[in-house]
Amino acid sequence: MSENAQALARIELELKKYVHPLLKFGARETEGGRLELVIDLKEKPANIHTYYLEIHPRDLEHPQFVWTLQRMIFEGLHDYFVEMFVYTPQSIDNPDAPYEMRP
Repeated sequence: MSENAQALARIELELKKYVHPLLKFGARETEGGRLELVIDLKEKPANIHTYYLEIHPRDLEHPQFVWTLQRMIFEGLHDYFVEMFVYTPQSIDNPDAPYEMRP
């Protein structure tokens, strides 16, 4: 088994501990040989992306890898959900923004 295959197996084994009613977690190897954490909605509406987060070799080698992975998941979840906003108060193109915010 290759080094990346072993690492993927280790990540996927750890990810089995994370069960969520709305989300699914996985790992993949990119064409470039990098490893990524994959966060996706179980039932995804149109125009919602999948979130990918690179897992560096130093993270895998860290003695506290399970905690490092948990931190990556929680921080990735934050980023993923923030990226799903269609508009925020700072969005200039928001059709429902107050008059003073429109271009």
